[in-house]
Amino acid sequence: MAAPLTADRFVAALRAEGITVVEHDGWRTHNRNGHGAWGPVVGVMIHHSVSSGTEHTVGMCYDGYEGLPGPLCHGVIAKDGTVHLIANGRANHAGGGDPSVLQAVVSETYGDRPPVPHEHQGSSGAVDGNSRFYGFECINLGNGSDPWPAVQLEAIERVSAALCRAHGWGAKSVIGHSEWSDWKNDPRGFGMPVMRGRVQQRLGKAPAAKPTAPAEPATPRYQPFPGTAFFKTTPSSPIVTAMGRRLVAEGCGRYQVGPSPRWSESDRQSYAAWQRKLGFSGSDADGWPGAASWNALKVPFVQ
Repeated sequence: MAAPLTADRFVAALRAEGITVVEHDGWRTHNRNGHGAWGPVVGVMIHHSVSSGTEHTVGMCYDGYEGLPGPLCHGVIAKDGTVHLIANGRANHAGGGDPSVLQAVVSETYGDRPPVPHEHQGSSGAVDGNSRFYGFECINLGNGSDPWPAVQLEAIERVSAALCRAHGWGAKSVIGHSEWSDWKNDPRGFGMPVMRGRVQQRLGKAPAAKPTAPAEPATPRYQPFPGTAFFKTTPSSPIVTAMGRRLVAEGCGRYQVGPSPRWSESDRQSYAAWQRKLGFSGSDADGWPGAASWNALKVPFVQ
């Protein structure tokens, strides 16, 4: 058991493990700490979202829905392997679970799988998992046939290893929701024993950089404005992809396919929607990026 990571250490640990992270507005203070304890934490819980589409899933997990207020996890792992951070603190993801599973995770003494759970949210012997586990919703319909791209599975592996490494845990601190509650079946489509094996193998390797608590809050690094002329040359650049992902996260995506590195009319229409969201109109909302709207978009820095 351990004290939860601060927001700075949390994001630093993920990035040190080589994960592409998108920090959504307000995630550092978005939680349900007023509705129960947060910590000590004992492990990481993996879910499938029963949804499709990054923008839709991130919004659903951030806000919640009728009967289950958000946040519904700490991060959303998209099909492309990007991890969208939406909460820091207690989140509505695990619910009640089996105390024997909790003890097995704490001690990391079980074999291939934790004990079979016999408790669930609302049952008489259940214990609160929302206070004890980091939770990640992975975008997947959960029907057993929706594919799990290799990059998404690798992101699950890296996220789990990052938090285990930061806390000094082994891979047996990583479980699926179905291993916690007898009401659940997620994640469906891959096996948690295999995933734990991948996590344990990764823990035997050094991360790209050792995650340490920064001396002061880390300052996010954003992509400098490349100038309007850059976009009018129809560039093919990872800057365009990073921009498109931010537009989608802001609810302004107008893409049928993408975002992609090649600037297109869909990018221009999406950017125009962003300009209108900021209050621009007329020729100031023509879809060609300007310095003010670009700086407000906070596009992550591209190496």
